[in-house]
Amino acid sequence: MDLPKVSIIILNLNGWEDTLECLESLARISYSNYEILVIDNGSRNDSVSKIIQYCRGEIRIESNYFATDNSNKPIHLLRLSREAAEKNDIDKNEAEIFSRIPGNRKLKLILNEKNYGFAEGCNIGIRHCMGSSNPDYVLLLNNDTVVASDFLNELVEVCEKNHSIAFSGPMILYYELDRIGDRINFAGDRIVFWKGTSRQFGVNEIDTGQYDDIRETDSLSGASMLARTKTLNEIGLFDPTFFAYWEETDLCIRGFRAGYRSVLVPRSKVWHKISPTRIGNLKIYYMTRNRFWFQKKNATPSQYFAFLVYFFSFQFWLKAAALLSANKDFDTIRVFLKGTFHGLSQYGRK
Repeated sequence: MDLPKVSIIILNLNGWEDTLECLESLARISYSNYEILVIDNGSRNDSVSKIIQYCRGEIRIESNYFATDNSNKPIHLLRLSREAAEKNDIDKNEAEIFSRIPGNRKLKLILNEKNYGFAEGCNIGIRHCMGSSNPDYVLLLNNDTVVASDFLNELVEVCEKNHSIAFSGPMILYYELDRIGDRINFAGDRIVFWKGTSRQFGVNEIDTGQYDDIRETDSLSGASMLARTKTLNEIGLFDPTFFAYWEETDLCIRGFRAGYRSVLVPRSKVWHKISPTRIGNLKIYYMTRNRFWFQKKNATPSQYFAFLVYFFSFQFWLKAAALLSANKDFDTIRVFLKGTFHGLSQYGRK
């Protein structure tokens, strides 16, 4: 039986080193019916030239997570501007040749002229693949991840067994430089609307099999999420006004309200290069602002009111104190205040 077609979408912004290790791990997956699209989101360094060199076989990738093997090079590279990708403006002969090449021997590189953020950057790739290759699923994958060889098989298998499942995601573990990491970053969550937070399971726990059962979850991590394209056609793509953070939660909630489920598939493993403690100013701003926007969009009026009371009577002061203690300056406080103000006053603006 033919395997469902999967389009894997990776967003790159000045992070070619991580992107190349991610691509190299994907070249070793056991799933066969897939294509990869790298969306360069307006990089201002030499990311594009490095990706081209990698496809030629001129850059050799070494990692603790897989054996070095350059046998799939050269990789057939198809470069598209954002405008050409949006219009699906590809030579028919080139498209036909490209469609017959195995997934680990080809790559589409879409060049955005500016940074569209995670949400719209991914949307550009999703719209293109849905218009050009009509996949059954799209997989959103952060460029700073490394995947297990069977991770995609596990995600697709679960969705194929139950068509009420629109989104499936792997167990996400912290990437460790000197060894294969076993510390959990994400094992599902539950959204607490009256607090405007999500209770994430397993964070910083050692994976000993305690979350091995497939479980329904309120949302999945955008670092790695498989989405059924039929559902995306029905409910829409990421909300571009979020720019970055909370957009995947919003998508899963929209899916749930349309009658679809999100599940965590723990046998599927992905390692994410994310610090458990360090948070940059951009993340502080967008996480704060978008928290209000997510609540305004998805919470009931009573839940939103309870959230405002909880936030300003307790969590605002706790978060400000924690930021000041961690960073020893007022810059992050200003960013946090700006995110709070814009969350309250600028809902829905791009």
